[in-house]
Amino acid sequence: MKHRGPRSSHPGFTLLELLVSVSVIALLLAMLLPTLGAAREQARAVVCASNLRQIVLANFGYSGDERGHLCPGARDIQTNLHRWHGVRGTVAAPFDAAHGPLARYLGEDARIRACPSQRDFIRQFGAFEQGNGGYGYNQAYVGRVLQRVRGSTSYGVRTDAAGVRIEMIRRPAATLLFADTAFAGVVQGVIEYSFAEPRFHPEYLAWAARADPSLHFRHRGRVQVAWGDGHVDGRPRTYTYQSGWYAGDAVAAGLGWFGEADDNGYFDLE
Repeated sequence: MKHRGPRSSHPGFTLLELLVSVSVIALLLAMLLPTLGAAREQARAVVCASNLRQIVLANFGYSGDERGHLCPGARDIQTNLHRWHGVRGTVAAPFDAAHGPLARYLGEDARIRACPSQRDFIRQFGAFEQGNGGYGYNQAYVGRVLQRVRGSTSYGVRTDAAGVRIEMIRRPAATLLFADTAFAGVVQGVIEYSFAEPRFHPEYLAWAARADPSLHFRHRGRVQVAWGDGHVDGRPRTYTYQSGWYAGDAVAAGLGWFGEADDNGYFDLE
């Protein structure tokens, strides 16, 4: 007779037990994945805040060398060749950060670090605003010098060759300098945009002409904001707007503004 080994006292899984085990594992993964996703996005928000703080400090460094004037947002804007984040030789070329006004204050490579949540931006109109890292400047009030139009609530541009003097920011902790930004693309998605637009155009306040939104609430429904005193925090969206002038859907793209008051209070200097 053939010798038979001892029968195992640990029989294998039945099909039912295997299915139950797989179901339990799937349930645990379903419970853990949202938590892991939230933690991953929180880490990205921390990196983004660090990037914004670096840009603000670079702007403060610039002002120290320019008799207190902050960086211009778009010098000679009609030529469309200069931005706070770089310069270019033609309007079809990308902006070169190495020769931008903040370059010497941004470290050896002179780069604007890109927001790690800026992952799904699409490319349209050639280079457009490429190179700003997904961040926009308060060009409307800080990146140029305005003056009140006589007899009106609106403003005119005194010069775009310089930003305002730093002491003109009377409420530093409540005045936006930089923020997460984007613009609604012609097709689905968002494109890079280097200005943080206020709710109303300063030049047309008398007509209450509303700007198309560019603040981008890409960090789990919040926008990261760098303020005039150097601190950075996240704000939830409270209002959005679709002018119809542009084909892209700004509302669906996560663009809008924060704050309850429907005015330019977080952008202007008064």
